[in-house]
Amino acid sequence: MKIPARPGRRKRMIAYALGGVLIPAAGIACTLLPASAATAGAIKGLGGKCVDVASASTANGTAVQLYDCNSTGAQTWTVGNADNSIKALGKCLDVTAASSTNGAKIQIYDCNGTAAQKWTAGAGGTLVNTGSGKCLDATGNSSANGNRLQIWTCGTAANQKWTLPGGTTTPTTSPTTAPPGSGVNLDNPAKKDVAMQIVSAAENSSLNWRAQFSYIEDIGDGRGYTAGIIGFCSGTGDMLELVEAYTATKPGNVLAKYLPALRNVNGTESHAGLDPNFTRDWKTAAADSVFQAAQESERDRVYFNPSVRDGKADGVRALGQFAYYDAAVVHGYEGMRSIRSRALRLAKPPSQGGNETTWLNAFLDERVVEMKKEAAHSDVTRIDTAQRVFLRNGNLDLNTPLDFAVYGDQFHIG
Repeated sequence: MKIPARPGRRKRMIAYALGGVLIPAAGIACTLLPASAATAGAIKGLGGKCVDVASASTANGTAVQLYDCNSTGAQTWTVGNADNSIKALGKCLDVTAASSTNGAKIQIYDCNGTAAQKWTAGAGGTLVNTGSGKCLDATGNSSANGNRLQIWTCGTAANQKWTLPGGTTTPTTSPTTAPPGSGVNLDNPAKKDVAMQIVSAAENSSLNWRAQFSYIEDIGDGRGYTAGIIGFCSGTGDMLELVEAYTATKPGNVLAKYLPALRNVNGTESHAGLDPNFTRDWKTAAADSVFQAAQESERDRVYFNPSVRDGKADGVRALGQFAYYDAAVVHGYEGMRSIRSRALRLAKPPSQGGNETTWLNAFLDERVVEMKKEAAHSDVTRIDTAQRVFLRNGNLDLNTPLDFAVYGDQFHIG
């Protein structure tokens, strides 16, 4: 059973109460370079060609291509922006239609802060689009002038390797420090279920995460209603996105009528337009298998899949992938990336030649620092009596059985 006001609710848009007014927190996101070191110049790829805006046009939808390097504005890209964008000619590098499909084309478009315009440095010199989890790719492995760029499943081919402005390359993977191939990643179905149980122990005081589809209450943390299997919040945007996704699949559902109110209360703790029947209708919707599937899909899209992908790119095994995922659940994906950025000052992940245990301890240290910034997160037992226990035991593959404690409650996963 959920215990009100327990530590553990933190989403992508973090709100702090100041003088009774809820104000979105300043951006906390990983950038290709530190935000204070934003750098402008060419991005070079296959065959030494440069990433180029076709005809130097600033029109929305203009193709982005490879072309002979020429030092024009069409090839001058700014990276290291606080919003994880890559910009040229005042526009942002963008995936058409915010698609996650292999082969979706790259264009420039008005900067809008969506995931289709967010890029992070991945393993092997890649540039990863946050929204799709796919890599910037030179179509057909061709370096011909005018070859349009696209997104594609990340790999190790030369057509996905990029050199950033100033001659810096994105991180490369060291084969000598990669985790053993015998390990099972967190996205293995059985391992994923273990991850859901551990998170539910902290978020819901129960290992039965599937019993939480109908959970909803205001736990008094300034984020409005908290609900569902991962703690979707009416004040942080992810509940809105969930109901939008549900409605796109099943128009006319019992929650669809609340979409205007959810848009209005986003970023606040208000229940305006939701009370008195929203909690009742949420529980009704939770019995619908379509809504349950929507909750799982949004959990995966926003939190689980990006975190596991980043863990793999950093060369950490299932425990490290879980540490990233749990941080994303509490702090939002971009908050997790911010924690990772600070940990990089202390240690290096295996993909950059570091020791896996040393790296995870550094990451968890920074996670504790982040949690203690808010009174609601001052109890860090979900880290110290759970994740650190697994780490001290050398259980980097997060193998069962697992015995741990969260907030004084003892749990066993066999």
